[in-house]
Amino acid sequence: MEEKKFDLNTVIGFILIFGIFAWMFYVNQPTPEEIEAQKAKQEQAEAEQKADENKTTDFVKESEAIVANPQDSLALVAAKSQLGAFAYAASLPSAKDNVTTIENEVLSLKINNRGGYIEEALLKNFKTYDSVPLYLIKDGKNASFNLNFGTTDNRILNTKDLFFEPTVTKNGDNTVLSMKLKVSESKFLEYRYELKPNDYMLDFTIRTQGLQQVINSSQDVNLDWKLQVIRQAKSASYENRYTDIHYEYEGGKDDFTGQGEFDEDQEEQVSWIGFKQHFFTSILLTDTPFKTATLASKNVANTSDLDDKDIKVTKEFSASVPLELQGGELSYNMDWYYGPTDYKILSNYDRNLDEIVPLGWGIFGFINRYIFIPFFGFLSGFLPYGIAIVVMTVVVRIVLSPVTYKSYVSQAKMKILKPEIAEITEKYKDNAMKKQQETMALYSKAGASPMSGCLPALMQIPVFYALFNFFPSAFDLRQKSFLWADDLSSYDTIAQLPFEIPFYGDHISLFPILASIAIFIYMMMTTGQTMQTQQPGMPNMKFIMYLSPLMMLVFFNNYASGLSLYYFISNLITIGIMLVIKNVIIDEDKIHAKIQENKKKPKKQGKFQKRMKELMEQAEQQKAKK
Repeated sequence: MEEKKFDLNTVIGFILIFGIFAWMFYVNQPTPEEIEAQKAKQEQAEAEQKADENKTTDFVKESEAIVANPQDSLALVAAKSQLGAFAYAASLPSAKDNVTTIENEVLSLKINNRGGYIEEALLKNFKTYDSVPLYLIKDGKNASFNLNFGTTDNRILNTKDLFFEPTVTKNGDNTVLSMKLKVSESKFLEYRYELKPNDYMLDFTIRTQGLQQVINSSQDVNLDWKLQVIRQAKSASYENRYTDIHYEYEGGKDDFTGQGEFDEDQEEQVSWIGFKQHFFTSILLTDTPFKTATLASKNVANTSDLDDKDIKVTKEFSASVPLELQGGELSYNMDWYYGPTDYKILSNYDRNLDEIVPLGWGIFGFINRYIFIPFFGFLSGFLPYGIAIVVMTVVVRIVLSPVTYKSYVSQAKMKILKPEIAEITEKYKDNAMKKQQETMALYSKAGASPMSGCLPALMQIPVFYALFNFFPSAFDLRQKSFLWADDLSSYDTIAQLPFEIPFYGDHISLFPILASIAIFIYMMMTTGQTMQTQQPGMPNMKFIMYLSPLMMLVFFNNYASGLSLYYFISNLITIGIMLVIKNVIIDEDKIHAKIQENKKKPKKQGKFQKRMKELMEQAEQQKAKK
């Protein structure tokens, strides 16, 4: 075992270390001045902590007040969260979710202080399909309008979160609402609304004053407008078919987004943007064209569920537009339109807005604009709308009766030539080229042609297609009844099915059934003779005879009953005209005698006919050599 001994060196070492620490503590002891400074710093920290506690207490008291007055909650949030130059706006009495209403005889608008945008747009003179007030914007839930911009102190602000101060004045008979987002009393961003009497269009101005040092001029101000389309019609799928974004760009061109699940377009120099429903539209117009605009449309509801009675919103539209600063300030004169998609109303503004109404392109749109719209407007001015459709149908069929006559005469000639065509077919059954040559020679001598019956029908296609666009777009037919149809702009219902038939629907419409029967009888009369003389290579007319009425029955079951009514009456009248032509006007014996007489006369051939004959003869000779 090791013996323990006293170590003097260790004791001396501990004493020296203790002495060093004592000396360091003495040297680093604070002076009286430093002690006073530290004391002042501690008192300042305690004062700041107490101030924070007071703020917390005030916040709690304000929160308790909110329980009694919930409308101030957003104002409080804005006041606590928004910093920078626009904090001034949050301190004003307008920093709360109050609304200002401006209205005229046809339109009522409510504008919220928060965001300065319209939170409710009511069309006073219209109801939805289920007889409730018609809103394009309701409760601020389906629409938003926002300016997004950077500030010189490196903040990104959104006007939808900030509070505007409203001021209502009168400009003659017009109501003017100024919404100002203030930096100070003399510096602000302003939305100015001016509503005229009995007008769906209101003036809208965006401008800034004194914000050159507030808004970052190196960036564009981004305008974002969004709208979810509220269902207004009985058939959501039918309404959705005519719901899209229309716009004008590059000084007068117009276009629209597609009908897909999602569609996006980008254009330059855009002068107006229309969020169009079937019969109602929200349009933003600008005097200074937007340099670019990105437009997007998407289906909110599943397209297969669109006829579900619980569907409230069908599509969502959005427009993103950069606004350019001029000298550090904004200045855009614009207009808002909240109203019906009515051709007469929209065309009166002389801003090319009538292009929103889908009347068809080219000659089809021309026929609608300058013939059918004025004529139907004249008739509906003194007749019920259903009777006006009937009268217009009668007039159209009478005007087209010469074409019907020409078509039927051609078919009668073909019927008379049938025995001779059969002889040619039998004689040259082994020589298709010769059979075709002899058949064409017979047609030429007799003054008949298979195409002469088709051409009159082709001439009617522009009228057919123009009316196909006219009736679904005729705003005047909306909610107008006739016989069992409650609404000529929508389908009529005589029976509701307990199940849904694919492509047909869950209801039975009578007008499409009547129209299908009428078109079947008409085609029986017109294609019977054609089928008897049908040439190889021509379409199977018997198949078409059955297919056309079936397509009308299925497709038109969910279409506007006004259009089905037109086709039903039109085919009835055409059947009547053809019966008169057949039994009263046309004498087939005389036609036969005339054909035989024509066959005896030498037929002068044109250059084209001679050339075709030579080619056919050459082809026949080459075939014989082989």
